[in-house]
Amino acid sequence: MRLPSAPVGMPTTGDYAHDWALIDVETSGLIARRDRVLSIAVVTIGPDGEQTGEFSTLLNPGCDPGPVHIHGLTVERLSGAPTFAQVAGEIESLLRGRVLVAHNAQFDYDFLAYEFARARMWLPVSQRLCTLALNRQVDPPTDDMKLGTLAAHYGVPQAQAHDALDDTRVLAGILRASLREAARLDLPLPLVSCPPRAESQFTPKPPKTPCAYRNPGRLTAGGPLRQGMKIAITGETTHARAELVGRAVAAGLNMVTSVSRHTSALVTNEPIPDSAKARRAAAEGVPVIDERTFLRMLTEVQIGTAHDATATAKTPAPLKEPTTPQAVPVPRQPVRPVGTLDSPLAGHRVLVLGGAHVDAASARTRVVDLGGSAAVNLSASVTDVVLLADGVRDRRMSRITALELPVHDEHWLTAPTAAAPGGAAVRPRNPHVLPRGGVIDLPMPHGAPAPEWYITAGWAPRTDCEIDVVAFALDEDEQVTFDGDFIFYGAPENPAGTVRLLTGGPAEQTIALDLASMPPATRKVVVAAAIDGATTFGSVGAIQIGAAPGSGGSPMARATLDAATTERTVLLAEIYRRGPVWRLRAVGQGHDHGLDALARGYGVDIAD
Repeated sequence: MRLPSAPVGMPTTGDYAHDWALIDVETSGLIARRDRVLSIAVVTIGPDGEQTGEFSTLLNPGCDPGPVHIHGLTVERLSGAPTFAQVAGEIESLLRGRVLVAHNAQFDYDFLAYEFARARMWLPVSQRLCTLALNRQVDPPTDDMKLGTLAAHYGVPQAQAHDALDDTRVLAGILRASLREAARLDLPLPLVSCPPRAESQFTPKPPKTPCAYRNPGRLTAGGPLRQGMKIAITGETTHARAELVGRAVAAGLNMVTSVSRHTSALVTNEPIPDSAKARRAAAEGVPVIDERTFLRMLTEVQIGTAHDATATAKTPAPLKEPTTPQAVPVPRQPVRPVGTLDSPLAGHRVLVLGGAHVDAASARTRVVDLGGSAAVNLSASVTDVVLLADGVRDRRMSRITALELPVHDEHWLTAPTAAAPGGAAVRPRNPHVLPRGGVIDLPMPHGAPAPEWYITAGWAPRTDCEIDVVAFALDEDEQVTFDGDFIFYGAPENPAGTVRLLTGGPAEQTIALDLASMPPATRKVVVAAAIDGATTFGSVGAIQIGAAPGSGGSPMARATLDAATTERTVLLAEIYRRGPVWRLRAVGQGHDHGLDALARGYGVDIAD
């Protein structure tokens, strides 16, 4: 079966024209390093939008097929199918030299990478495009961004959901329509570079288990060790380090790899220790004991206090103005979702162009105060444009003029017209708009599987710097339990698998949170952004965050955050426990120091 020819008006030149390989996989679970691909479909499309090839097959994974009620692939159906290794060569030939396309592309890409690694082959993909990320940029007026919803919106027929081949054919139609919309809005494609990935990176590692006990504080002179104490080791040891750590963990201690003010004791045999850990221990007044004493004390560890999964995290401190020049104004308190029907800009999404950063930030704050939503990019949902100094020179102005969007000067924000939004597509429901410091509960369904929450950060595309989104899973002391709870591009998943970093493009990254499975020791997750190099967030401009249930969910809440002028790191959001409820707080607090200093502050062991 061949798909129809490319629709009239589909962009077939320039940045929108590539050789595409559209992929869909059905899997035995959601964790690529553990679960297996059960079926795969590949449809190839040329730069002109015409289909050039198609391949699909069931696969025998050699394991339990998982949720049969979703994909319908039973052991009996899969028993005669080939293994992935047997068809890997054919799949490789379809992928080579093409841009991989999938809906939630990192999911499919990671599963393919692991399957190719198991087959002792490389995944031949250098770029990928996520149609989910692309449509988040386009921002069509849909209830959510799920494949079926977008298919209905774009008029693409769907015969059988969760069938890999049919889903790939549907994806082809969605890609064509999404490319037309991206070209209409002059949006750059969110292509993600995919460097070669070594097989060793796909070797499953045993998960670390967070300590089950709360930290009781410092070891006192002559006092016992207590379960939950944070213990670090430095220097040479008589016993193997792994043996010491294993015995301590079995006794209920929390073995950490760095020293902070929350460390209970440092173990070392050096008479005059001079390691970084020892220097930090001396500065913080952390007690120091030798290995022999530590082993003796391990035989008499006292009972600790277990973590309470419903305990309340520390209440976030009130926002303070950054101690840098030209601080950005803070919105009015008390914090509340804005955009009620009687607000002057209710239903408006406003893009501010031009002006010094502090002036643009002030204008965006004013938009939110008036009940509107501040945009960072041109999309289908933008209803108005405000021009500050030199805003007319912005490269997007020609497209804004062609789209006939209302354009205003800065005085419009003093007394905006109350006319209904024009030009943009009507949305079924708008997300809550949170000002800086705004808080909202993240609902968890009763009697149904809890969704992952996706905290997505986006910004105006840049060519002069790279922005990295990171996350820290913190305990009651506002510290990581171990370094693996620092999630960044080099370690995109914490050991428990409850916090993951997903890359949707050069101007969008997402932190996925499995809040229902979060260990009791995790009280808070902090999401931050950092710039590598001399560029600061003052030249980057605003960052938008959105919180959505599930990868294809519609944003329940949005915030547009401005740091001040000289920051190189900025705290974007905090997701923290409040009794049995998880809450999201929009932060927007910038710091002049780099990511290494930010990580050290949360207890991550960063080499000097």
